[in-house]
Amino acid sequence: MKLGILYSGGKDSSLALMKAQKYHDVVCLITVVSENKESFMFHTPNIDITLLQSQSMGIPLVRVVSKGEKEIELSDLKKAIQEAVQRFKIEGVVSGAVRSTYQASRVQRICHELDLWCFNPLWLLDQVELLYELLEKGIHAIISGVFAEPLDESFLGKEIDKEMIVKLSKQQNPAGEGGEIETTVLDAPIFKKRIMITDSKIDYARFAGTFSILDAKLEDK
Repeated sequence: MKLGILYSGGKDSSLALMKAQKYHDVVCLITVVSENKESFMFHTPNIDITLLQSQSMGIPLVRVVSKGEKEIELSDLKKAIQEAVQRFKIEGVVSGAVRSTYQASRVQRICHELDLWCFNPLWLLDQVELLYELLEKGIHAIISGVFAEPLDESFLGKEIDKEMIVKLSKQQNPAGEGGEIETTVLDAPIFKKRIMITDSKIDYARFAGTFSILDAKLEDK
C-alpha cells in the first residue's frame, strides 16, 4: 500500500517510518511547519531539518506552512495530506503518535474524511521500550527541546544513548509524551547520508529551552 507519513524529523516519526516500510511503500513525507512555537499539533524545533532528511532518505517531502492556530491548523494538515494524495496517490497516512489522543484522534478524523487508512505503529508502545528500540534500530536522535522540570539545559543537544535513557526513564513520560522533550534525528539506517551540524545555538530559561540547528549539511557515512 502507498503511504505518506506525518514527518517531524524527530524520533517517533522516524521509528514509525521504519516500521511502516517493513510492510508498505512509504512514498512521501508530510511536514507541517507551524509558525506558532506553542502548536498543539505539530513539532516545531528544527522542523526545517526535514528538508535534509528528505534528501538523505530519497523520499520526497510535502511541506505546508501553518500559522498554528488551535484547531484551525488542522485544515492546513488536511491540505498537506490532500496534496500528498494528488501528487503521490497515497492510500493511507502513517503517524508517530504514541499516547496523544489529542493528536491521534484528529489525524484519524482527517483520514476518515479523505477515505484514507490511518496507521499508528507506535500506539501505546511502552515509552522506555520505545527509547531502547531507537538504539536497536540504529536511530541517532538528539534532544532539541526541553519543556518541563527537572529537565534542564544540560539535556539540550545530547544524543539519546543508554546513559540518557536511564536519566529519561526517571521522568513521568520518558519518551516525552507529555511534551517534555522534542528530538531531531541526525542519522538512521534509512539515511543514505548522515546530517552533520555545523552551527547551532541554545536558548534556555526556567526549565524550557531549545537546541536550534542554524546550519547543517549531509556527509557520507
